[in-house]
Amino acid sequence: MPIKAYNPTTPGRRGMTSEDYSEITTKKPLKSLLKSKKQNAGRNNTGRITVRHRGGGVKRHHRLMNHKLAPGTVATIEEIEYDPNRSARIARIKDQHGLYHYVLADTQMTKGKQIVSGPDAPIESSNRMPLSKIPVGSQIYAIEIQVGKGAQMVRSAGTKAQLMAKEGDYAQVRLPSGEVRRFRLEATAALGVVGNVQHQNVKIGSAGRNRRKGKRPGVRGVVMNAADHPHGGGDGGRHGSGKPPRTPWGQLTLGYRTRRRKDVSKLIVKSRHDAKRKR
Repeated sequence: MPIKAYNPTTPGRRGMTSEDYSEITTKKPLKSLLKSKKQNAGRNNTGRITVRHRGGGVKRHHRLMNHKLAPGTVATIEEIEYDPNRSARIARIKDQHGLYHYVLADTQMTKGKQIVSGPDAPIESSNRMPLSKIPVGSQIYAIEIQVGKGAQMVRSAGTKAQLMAKEGDYAQVRLPSGEVRRFRLEATAALGVVGNVQHQNVKIGSAGRNRRKGKRPGVRGVVMNAADHPHGGGDGGRHGSGKPPRTPWGQLTLGYRTRRRKDVSKLIVKSRHDAKRKR
């Protein structure tokens, strides 16, 4: 999928690019699979800001996704749609019972294609099945972490994982970060690569475009006052504090490891940090 460039009619347009929407087959989503979405500007249920730099932006609707197609489902792809809430495209499918679902669209999904879910599904792209039935070396996406919960990992545009090995009750999967992790063989995944591969190459170009996406401006800590940020204060000269980078609340960042769950750590065969060092 090519990237669409613009003529430099304004400074903001110079270098700006956007996605090519030629693969999208309809502009109108299915009303029965829509749900209104409230903009909370990064605030939690007590009103405190828990995610900074959020607010404003255009109104959106949730698409009710089906991340765990029931085994035995045979469905036909009716439309490829745009979803404002994720980087990937979504596919509107109709199963053998006449019910509609939204699923993640991969690079091989086209209008009229049939997809199958379950342990007896053919080894073909877009089909969903347990890891025990997928050949070693295959590229997969939308992987379950907790069996029966539905797709939880590898769902962003252009991402893919690779099934590396099967040992005992577990499969080893290399994730997009380079991390090698173990999953239960009963966990399901879809064959293929998530669509909209060129998403990462889009250049925003202007501040207003980010504001319409609901992203507010971020301010560097070194230009704040000392009362507002650990990096703040000083006379406006060179800001070399000699201390490691910190968040506004004093926690170390930029490389500081925050993972504490031991039940997750024991499933990791090779961390993403080790994978990057050996490149």
